[in-house]
Amino acid sequence: MAGLLLGCTAGEALCQQSDTVITLAQRTFQDAATATKKQQRLWGTDLYGPMLLVNTSTRELYANMPDSSGLLQKQGAVYIGKLPSRINIANTSLHWEGRHWAMVQLPLPAEQDDRINLIAHELFHRSQPALHFHPTDPTNNHLDKKDGRIYLRLELAALQQAIAATSAATRQQHLLHALTFRRYRYELYPGADTTENALELNEGVAEFTGMMVCNRDKAAAVKHFNKNLYDFLHYYPTFVRSFAYQTIPIYGYLMSQVKPGWNRQLNSRSQLTSLIIKTFGITVPADVKSAATSYAQGYNGDAVTQEETVREKKIQEQIVAYTQLFIHQPHTELRFEKMNISFNPSNIVPIDGYGTVYPTMRISDKWGILTVTEGALMSKDWDKVIVGLPDTFTDLLITGKGWKLELNKGYRLEKDAAGNYALKKQQ
Repeated sequence: MAGLLLGCTAGEALCQQSDTVITLAQRTFQDAATATKKQQRLWGTDLYGPMLLVNTSTRELYANMPDSSGLLQKQGAVYIGKLPSRINIANTSLHWEGRHWAMVQLPLPAEQDDRINLIAHELFHRSQPALHFHPTDPTNNHLDKKDGRIYLRLELAALQQAIAATSAATRQQHLLHALTFRRYRYELYPGADTTENALELNEGVAEFTGMMVCNRDKAAAVKHFNKNLYDFLHYYPTFVRSFAYQTIPIYGYLMSQVKPGWNRQLNSRSQLTSLIIKTFGITVPADVKSAATSYAQGYNGDAVTQEETVREKKIQEQIVAYTQLFIHQPHTELRFEKMNISFNPSNIVPIDGYGTVYPTMRISDKWGILTVTEGALMSKDWDKVIVGLPDTFTDLLITGKGWKLELNKGYRLEKDAAGNYALKKQQ
């Protein structure tokens, strides 16, 4: 935390001192409290509340208020302690020790706007129940397919032009094109409107909240969106769980200029696409396929299609390899009892009919802790995870290629006649 907040190196004495880290945590809490209070009109309430800043390496945490059982020790205006190993560290919200917390991983972003953006995003998640949001998290595997990716990329390209537009007419034209690409994507993949809407209501609205709490001016907002879009297109291998962080912040920011407070009418049943179309007074062409094909030429559509055709071939080869490893070859299957998971949503690989491969994840359950660094298959029903075969065994520690299983007492791995391993609970 100190390194990124201060812009210093690990060798500098100032960054080594725990009191300096505590001071920085206190300043972070103060900055977040100030920002959320200034922007409480956004949701008609102050989003500030219980927060945990957690060091991912040491599990040391810094809180802005005490827990219910006195585990955390007060130092100045900050409460410090250690997060139990059974709890996964992630940017999220969680119930722990009598409070509903927003958890944010350390180190924090170096720029203050980026820090506030991240923290406000998680504070929104903490506040979702009070704001009448009951989030769901469906898969959007169509966004890992060629046409799904093409028309998402074209939608984002049109949105980027809408943000940069200097006239209302030009902005309206790019919004028409963006929403046409979106509608055509829904036509190509029936049901995509429902699954995309659910993730956009959850992560998209949270990221919109973070963006608005920062209160960036127009130039800073355009710069922020441009950087996010660049990073999204160049560093995110898949769009399946990450697209909503791009779409709704831009649509929402533009809608706030037309209809301030538009978001306060939202709840879990809201249909965002219909609301966006209505707010901007857009009429999407009836022949959405022809319109999308025509509009694509204005956003390097041929180049996008060529890039996605190359990617599709590589992904299919990867899926074949993963299917062989986790389905057809002997493997290790861990069924869930009471699962908690953290993972990187930017690099997952959906496998139709079976589930999704997560290259990295950490799962805690009644049976122990699984740490994955080189891929595991989460079943489509989220009732089990599959990894490769084990290489080394001790009573409570089992390792395989790219994974480690720390078992709790009372559990063991057993091999069946087909060579597969599964968890067994000892009587």
